[in-house]
Amino acid sequence: MKISLNKIFFAGLFLLSCAELFAQKEKPKNVSWYDDKFLHFGFCIGFNTMDFNITPSQIYLETDSLYPEVSILNPGINIQVVTDIKPAEHFDIRFLPGVSFGQRNVRFYRNQVLENERQRLESSFIEFPLLLKYKGDRLNNVRPYIIGGLNYRYDLAGKKEYDEEKPLYLRLKRSDIYLEFGPGFDFYLPYFKLSIELKFSSGLRDILVHEPAPGYPQYARAIEKMKSQIWIVSFHFE
Repeated sequence: MKISLNKIFFAGLFLLSCAELFAQKEKPKNVSWYDDKFLHFGFCIGFNTMDFNITPSQIYLETDSLYPEVSILNPGINIQVVTDIKPAEHFDIRFLPGVSFGQRNVRFYRNQVLENERQRLESSFIEFPLLLKYKGDRLNNVRPYIIGGLNYRYDLAGKKEYDEEKPLYLRLKRSDIYLEFGPGFDFYLPYFKLSIELKFSSGLRDILVHEPAPGYPQYARAIEKMKSQIWIVSFHFE
């Protein structure tokens, strides 16, 4: 499945509209001493939906008519530790090491007829995102922001070899670098700050291992490139 930039735009527009609603009435501001410190910490719990951007092999499609696509999107979970450095009033540098879990399902069709039930590819990532956060002006107890940067992920579930006992004919490379960006809001509560963030993460590498499975070469050969894409909704407590 391919992610449209229009979806990202409308998601950001929706979040900005919510900020305007919060800003309509003047409210007492909660103290935010933790947000004014040069260095502070927190933790994050998030939910993800993992996807692939698959480029079918045109040569193989013409000769064998085998077409791959991601047909089912499944929810996953993210857990991270937040380290936030504030070098300027409107900028934060954020390092959020953690783990994330999820899966993706690839199906193959031959002449629009299902050829293979599904290839369920599970991922267990160790991740090291380094992000730049640009914050707008505080509106009562709400502050909008945008965030972007790079994230290095290492997939512990990546297989070195095919398992003959399992009908799995695709393998993924373990490491990849992701470009991440998205909007969010800081909510200043009496004793802590809650941030709600929507983020799109796009892998930069072709992560498919192009060595075909013994006896089933058609599945890996039907794919020219396969890049990882992840949607993430995060809840930061700082």
